[in-house]
Amino acid sequence: RPARRAGGHSGWLILAGILAATMSTADSQMLAAASSVSQNILQEFGHMKLTEKQSLFAARLTIICISVVGVVLARDPNSSVFGIVSFAWAGFGGSFGAVVLCSLFWKRCNWQGALAGMLSGGLMVFVWKYIVSPLGGVFGIYELLPAFLVSLVVCVVVSLVTPGTLGRDRAESTLPSKNDWECPPLCSGHSSGK
Repeated sequence: RPARRAGGHSGWLILAGILAATMSTADSQMLAAASSVSQNILQEFGHMKLTEKQSLFAARLTIICISVVGVVLARDPNSSVFGIVSFAWAGFGGSFGAVVLCSLFWKRCNWQGALAGMLSGGLMVFVWKYIVSPLGGVFGIYELLPAFLVSLVVCVVVSLVTPGTLGRDRAESTLPSKNDWECPPLCSGHSSGK
């Protein structure tokens, strides 16, 4: 009998560890989202001058909104964590995948093309999942692929038809050159006394 109790207690301990890891990740994600809204979106992008109290209020309001969305998603008995995470990754990949690749490896990519690519890729994830994919057949593929392709095409087309101010101002490559990796004399083992 004591062995059975020990097994039951170890099961609860494992479940508590899983819950602790989940809560640790969730609170970090919520704090990152809250600070992104209050600092990056409202103050930097929206050019709003917020006091510390107003910024804190915006962060708390963001956490409440995220919590409400989480509760609504969790109450749906037909949803699964895998489905939600899969849809979220499709949104990330469709919105940012092609834009990141274009910005790293194509000098002509500009902010207009990047913005259009992000918006079109994110929109295509929803369009494909809820309108096109239910048609079935060849259209029943994972929404990340069509969203990525649409984002890539839109990013390239919009970058080509808009002025390439970023492309002209940028250096030959966005990747570091060989000279960027050279160490100063003290770093490479040469000293001034030799």
